[in-house]
Amino acid sequence: MELKATTYEIAGRTAIITLNRPHRGNAWTGRVDTEYRWLLAQAEADEQVRVIVIAGAGERFCVGGDSQALEGHAEQGSYDRGLADEQAHPGYGLSSAFDQPFASHFGLSKPTIAAVHGAAAGVGLALVAFCDLRFAACGTKFTTAAAKLGLPAEYGLSWILPRIVGVTRAMDVLLSSRVFTAEEANDWGFLNGLVEPDLLMDHVLAYAEQLAATAAPTSIRETRRQVWLDQHRDVGTSVIESMRLLNEMMATDDYREGVAALTEKRPPNF
Repeated sequence: MELKATTYEIAGRTAIITLNRPHRGNAWTGRVDTEYRWLLAQAEADEQVRVIVIAGAGERFCVGGDSQALEGHAEQGSYDRGLADEQAHPGYGLSSAFDQPFASHFGLSKPTIAAVHGAAAGVGLALVAFCDLRFAACGTKFTTAAAKLGLPAEYGLSWILPRIVGVTRAMDVLLSSRVFTAEEANDWGFLNGLVEPDLLMDHVLAYAEQLAATAAPTSIRETRRQVWLDQHRDVGTSVIESMRLLNEMMATDDYREGVAALTEKRPPNF
């Protein structure tokens, strides 16, 4: 695919997907959506990739839906992606509950990390929320934006935000669409950490490489799937599934290497 709105690079064992429309604040369009899904599929299929980092070029991560596109939706009275090409569907197939935009992150075999700076609004906030891990530059601003546009909570924010920050705080930002800061978000547990702006990508890439170096890919894959699948099942089923996976994964090369590294007092070679 010819990339017009995103970039893709590999750094060590990390794939970096960058929203690349800085002149528009990396505003989301049908083209961005198509390229983003296609790049997720590339990262998912690459056996050398262990972690996926999502970033934004320029001064902002993603300011939400492109205002020009929003005007078109208003005139038409509905959403129109504006493209006829077939979409990639990375992450689909693990659970029917995940076979939707952004929720499909949960069906991937590799963790996603959002590296957020400047601003993340609307669909940009949804993208951040549906990542497994989130780091933000100090001073970053967030907003759901929807209430000020006469829209509902979009892209599953009404499901994911209460699970991360609790119903009370989620209601606050969803109903008011007020701007909240990275410092607030960090206090709420929405972020995994705050980083100085000029150190953000270095910090996130170092974290990703450490994760790839010390955690078995089979363990990462199954653990994150357990976490997201368990949001849809009872505790007993969760215990039963964890015991099944425990037995199954003790037969893997990753388990044998982990035990060997432990007994030999050396780092594992996953």
